[in-house]
Amino acid sequence: MNQSSLNSPVGQVVTVSRCDRWQVYQRLQELGVQCWCAGDGTLSVEVQTVGEAVQLRSVIQHLTAARSELIDWLDLCWQLKA
Repeated sequence: MNQSSLNSPVGQVVTVSRCDRWQVYQRLQELGVQCWCAGDGTLSVEVQTVGEAVQLRSVIQHLTAARSELIDWLDLCWQLKA
């Protein structure tokens, strides 16, 4: 894989429920991740870096995961840091 393909922006259409879509959009805007809502109701996100991909995953996980999953994830992060 060449360097230019690593730096190329990747567009991703994200399927998010209507009630969560605005929260995802707002949070990604706060994080500086390019995103927009299309006329058909889909949320499109332009992921340019690995960091933005991680941010997208984190925002989606925060809104869709069960509380117990989030607690387990946090516990795992604390264990890895120690």
